[in-house]
Amino acid sequence: MREGVVTDEINYLSAIEEGNFVIAQANSNLDDEGRFLEDLVTCRSKGESSLFSRDQVDYMDVSTQQIVSVGASLIPFLEHDDANRALMGANMQRQAVPTLRADKPLVGTGMERAVAVDSGVTAVAKRGGTVQYVDASRIVIRVNEDEMYPGEAGIDIYNLTKYTRSNQNTCINQMPCVNLGEPIERGDVLADGPSTDLGELALGQNMRVAFMPWNGYNFEDSILVSERVVQEDRFTTIHIQELACVSRDTKLGPEEITADIPNVGEAALSKLDESGIVYIGAEVTGGDILVGKVTPKGETQLTPEEKLLRAIFGEKASDVKDSSLRVPNGVSGTVIDVQVFTRDGVEKDKRALEIEEMQLKQAKKDLTEELQILEAGLFARIQSALVAGGVEADKLGKLPRDRWLELSLTDEEKQNQLEQLAEQYDELKSVFEKNSKRSVVKSPKAMTWHLAC
Repeated sequence: MREGVVTDEINYLSAIEEGNFVIAQANSNLDDEGRFLEDLVTCRSKGESSLFSRDQVDYMDVSTQQIVSVGASLIPFLEHDDANRALMGANMQRQAVPTLRADKPLVGTGMERAVAVDSGVTAVAKRGGTVQYVDASRIVIRVNEDEMYPGEAGIDIYNLTKYTRSNQNTCINQMPCVNLGEPIERGDVLADGPSTDLGELALGQNMRVAFMPWNGYNFEDSILVSERVVQEDRFTTIHIQELACVSRDTKLGPEEITADIPNVGEAALSKLDESGIVYIGAEVTGGDILVGKVTPKGETQLTPEEKLLRAIFGEKASDVKDSSLRVPNGVSGTVIDVQVFTRDGVEKDKRALEIEEMQLKQAKKDLTEELQILEAGLFARIQSALVAGGVEADKLGKLPRDRWLELSLTDEEKQNQLEQLAEQYDELKSVFEKNSKRSVVKSPKAMTWHLAC
């Protein structure tokens, strides 16, 4: 406040500092010049709320929600709620698990978009432009001319996170919310993350709720849920659990990952491959074997049954014990990923080589697609420069794209622009070659089987 007029200047005060000033509420009525309309204004000072003359006011709040937490600011009509119940509601919102299909609230406070963007789970446009390409895992934006940096292709690529486990075992999955050809501005939400819907925070579902008795089924704190709620997966959630199996060298010999496990029937091994590791896509329940592993055991006094087994099957039947990785009791799901890590110098089994080859192929495919997208954007700019320099578009269409860079222009400014674009193209190819060599990642020292269910 300066001479009774509210200014745009913002000062930050601690809870102790603000006790020394008279602070007006954010929803106080002002005229066009920024002066208070009422002679007496509701303010707080020294921890108490009271009416003060407008000449006594030192500061004014920026927002009515600045005195409450993020969780509390998401509760509509907070001022009408009992403080205890509002606290419970705010705390429960922090514990919400992302649902399979997010549904933004019909009634909100206006903070939903700010919370969703600031949380970092959404993909936000760094610069304005037009959506050139969009699929489930990638969004490509052709940047506006006025927002381009000198010496760049003018293409922004956003790679989305797909079905990744969070530290709380929930599913992190980003889904595009833009369409091909749609104009984009800086700061727009391009893809929704967990618990967001069209760029707004969506912690729950919009439901029709009735407060009424129903033949005693909802006695006291019981709740009845309709069949449609279950059928439409309104409150279905995905949990991703990581299970690890480590093969170590013991005093009696090395542990072995194998499908040849003693005293285990064929049915229990049906979901394992020949290396002893579960297939991706296998549906597993509690007690199922995920990784077959045998551990050497020391010499013990043999029972008559074991002597018979040794006589029939030879030494191997009694020298090892089953130490396989199994699904914990009460857990069921689908295997969505398998990773195998081996020490340097250790021979890799067939499954480890297959996974490594698949990862390399995927990395090369992603790099090649990125190069093609950036090349397309760069050559579009080269074509514009050549056409502006006097080269006919039909002539360019007949020439291979690589030959475009060999053309000369009479206009010196356009020629310099063409040479800069040619340098960018060479730099783009060299970066691609470096990234291709870097795509082979060294494995960690421990040999671990990571499985996500």
